[in-house]
Amino acid sequence: MNPEFAAELIKTMMFQAVTLAAPVLVTAMVVGLAVSLFQAVTSIHEQTLTFVPKALGIVAVVVVLLPWMLRTVIEFTAAVIERMPQMVR
Repeated sequence: MNPEFAAELIKTMMFQAVTLAAPVLVTAMVVGLAVSLFQAVTSIHEQTLTFVPKALGIVAVVVVLLPWMLRTVIEFTAAVIERMPQMVR
């Protein structure tokens, strides 16, 4: 395995990780911001008020995007397995 091939593989893996994690992280950020804004406006500072909406939002996004996420991971894994003969050279 030459250094260029290894760098390309690592770059692709990092891009895949960011692509798969971004929808969940953005959802958590948007829900957290909305709840914080709601708490600031109403002066309600309950700890469970921040956790429950985030958890529900993340679960909803994962349920909706799970087929896409699985397809993406399977395609990436198949591509890496196909490139294995090039890795041993």
